[in-house]
Amino acid sequence: MSRRATPRKRAKATADAPALSPRTALALLVAGMLLGCTVAGWLPAWLAGWMLLASVWTFALYWRDKRAATRTQQRTPERTLQVLALLGGWPGALFAQSLLRHKNRKVSFQQVFWICVVANAACTMALLRAFA
Repeated sequence: MSRRATPRKRAKATADAPALSPRTALALLVAGMLLGCTVAGWLPAWLAGWMLLASVWTFALYWRDKRAATRTQQRTPERTLQVLALLGGWPGALFAQSLLRHKNRKVSFQQVFWICVVANAACTMALLRAFA
């Protein structure tokens, strides 16, 4: 007898694998692009380091806020999360929104968040052009 999986078993095995959410895929893409641009010399190391630091800090605050929400403790103000996204922590915010499933459904928050992402990207491009 053969020990090969039947098509039905194979389909079930792939269905059990966790799917990559669009938000996680975008965050991974952005992280890869930032790393690639830094290695290629298009993005200064100090700016990449700042974005990494801001992203880690932002992720930590999202985690703390999610934990406080489940324990009915004092929350991190949304304005703080948005300012950190504007200052370059939005890749970390994307990871947190995806992995922690926090602040990803509130429409008013998402509208401001994406404005912060676009504003940060525009400021980063202007900064790179000014120093090029």
